[in-house]
Amino acid sequence: MQPESWRWALAAVAGGLIGLSKTGVPGLATPVVPFLAAVFGSRPSVGIMVLMLICGDCFAVAWYRRHAQWSRLLKLLPWVLTGMGVGAAALALTGRLQSSTDWLGLLIGLLVVAMVVLHVLQQRVPEHLTPRSPAGTALTGVAAGFATTTANAAGPVMSLYFLAHRLTKEQFLGTGAWYYLTLNVAKVPLYIALTAMNPRDPVITLRSLWLVLAAAPALITGALAGRWILPRMPQKGFDAVVLILATGSALYLIAKSL
Repeated sequence: MQPESWRWALAAVAGGLIGLSKTGVPGLATPVVPFLAAVFGSRPSVGIMVLMLICGDCFAVAWYRRHAQWSRLLKLLPWVLTGMGVGAAALALTGRLQSSTDWLGLLIGLLVVAMVVLHVLQQRVPEHLTPRSPAGTALTGVAAGFATTTANAAGPVMSLYFLAHRLTKEQFLGTGAWYYLTLNVAKVPLYIALTAMNPRDPVITLRSLWLVLAAAPALITGALAGRWILPRMPQKGFDAVVLILATGSALYLIAKSL
């Protein structure tokens, strides 16, 4: 294949993983973040991935919408919007800076590791530090908003939040489906504005849309596979997979950032 053909093929692989993560195995989409960044560049990859995520979110909402736990989302929303504002400012700043260290990826990775530790030690740490407490909810929301805006990497943060509230598999995916669809759609005009502010280093372009269209068949296949897998996966196995993937993704982000 020509170099450009390889890029389109790799975009299809990314689409398949995103589809699978949205409907059956949460956490598989996070490794796609550094994968797309290596192939297309850090900022363009953000625009490509958000469009793929929106497509996957549509399938998840269609299939699991009735299981959504709205009370969990409404408590989180103001803090998520705050985190998105901080993330937008960070993107605008880093678009003008040159550094060999990916400080955004490093920060996201460290936040997720801290949340994993709190989750594992939940019975031994003070209740006000857990994601179920008001302070923990605020921290989770800001971290998720920041991570989703800067790198489309809020998956591990939200996974740990849902695990802390002991949601069932269907509630996990249904609640996440509405959350991610709303936030991902809201990010599109933000990325367009950032591209207009710095057109030499764009976040989202027409090429982003063409790549997503090319990856659509793989994304649909992944979504169908995820829907088949979910009812066949026991709840304890589901929780364990989510925790392992969240931890692995965070460590990968940290290692890649240094």
